[in-house]
Amino acid sequence: MREYLLMALVAAAVTFLLVPLVRRFAIRIGAMPEVRDRDVHTTPIPRLGGLAMYGGLVVGLLVARELDKTGFILSQDDTIIALILAGGLITLTGFLDDWWGMDPFIKLGGQIAAAGVLVFFDMRLTSIPLPDSWGGSTGLDYNLSTVITILIVVIAINAVNFVDGLDGLAAGIVGIAAMATWTYSIFLDQAIEQNRINTTAAITSILIGVCLGFLPHNFHPAKIFMGDTGAMLLGLVLASSLITVTPVDPSTIEGMNKFGTLLPLLLPVAVLVLPLTDLITAVIRRTSYGMSPFAPDRGHLHHRLLDIGHSQRRTVLIMYAWTALFAFGLVTMSVIGVAVLFFPVVILLALGVLVLMALPRWRGRGGAHAAPRGKHPGDDDDGPPTGPMPPIPPVDETTQQLRRVHPPQERNAVNAFPGSS
Repeated sequence: MREYLLMALVAAAVTFLLVPLVRRFAIRIGAMPEVRDRDVHTTPIPRLGGLAMYGGLVVGLLVARELDKTGFILSQDDTIIALILAGGLITLTGFLDDWWGMDPFIKLGGQIAAAGVLVFFDMRLTSIPLPDSWGGSTGLDYNLSTVITILIVVIAINAVNFVDGLDGLAAGIVGIAAMATWTYSIFLDQAIEQNRINTTAAITSILIGVCLGFLPHNFHPAKIFMGDTGAMLLGLVLASSLITVTPVDPSTIEGMNKFGTLLPLLLPVAVLVLPLTDLITAVIRRTSYGMSPFAPDRGHLHHRLLDIGHSQRRTVLIMYAWTALFAFGLVTMSVIGVAVLFFPVVILLALGVLVLMALPRWRGRGGAHAAPRGKHPGDDDDGPPTGPMPPIPPVDETTQQLRRVHPPQERNAVNAFPGSS
């Protein structure tokens, strides 16, 4: 357990210390685009925070290799080299996209290539765990295993990328997901081999450290964004931890019921439920309006929470709580041996909590109906102002001339900045 803590602390420290250097580098090369209509920040903020995350990941993996117990486990396969190479490829893809912009299909090609690197080094899903009454665990041949693994990795990468829209949101959600995955992997390995050292726990320990090291710089008000460079890297590493969770045979663990056996299948859904929900609803929303699934908009879950009156920090904390409830709820149900029929109950409970926390706050001090900044106490968010308005200052002759030369429509067209989600 001390080795896991050491890995997490090293990854956190390296990430934290690299962020200021990366921030200056991003400003120097101009990787801080103008504010777009769908953005919630009001001033340009540098991206490329994922470069610091990748540095924390690499150093954490190299330190893990030198530890006694964890190093022995990781030396049994090519986990370290696979994550360094695949992480480097996805980081390079995100870096080019954050700096220059990239066609969505080229970016998708980079994601598939990074997932292919994992498969090449045999980091893939080899079987689907099922209870004996359902036919038992089903092995996958190499081709099917390759396709399913790449699909899981690409979905995880894009799910995390889609949810990265508020200060500290993606790093916090992935960190919570990694904690739940770490807990389950420890329980599983302890039940099977009376051991607490395994590959999944090592990967998630480093991932937790990377997220914790980045959050102080990224929590509202953020000094730097992780960009696609970091969001895609977090998705890749989280997916790699999920596909390395040991499949369970119910006969090997006394008292293991269907729920515990199915958890390797349910856990990826649990830890990614919020990003996946956002991803699926975004695709449905955009295609229903005749838009490309990759077209940016302002209809994500965090945008809706902001629109009903929650602050950035409160919105982020709501989404943290929902992710933690769902992920740790499933892990706890598996550990205590709850029947699989209770899985829908957890889903409904999590949805209910999300709805309650997402409702506008009660009227009163600090509530959602308190006067927002820049508005008057009598103003209504959804209607015209009802309170006294300040006098409109006169427009000088110079401003009138500029308006005649540059009409408002022309100025908006010039200032428009295309971007990806």
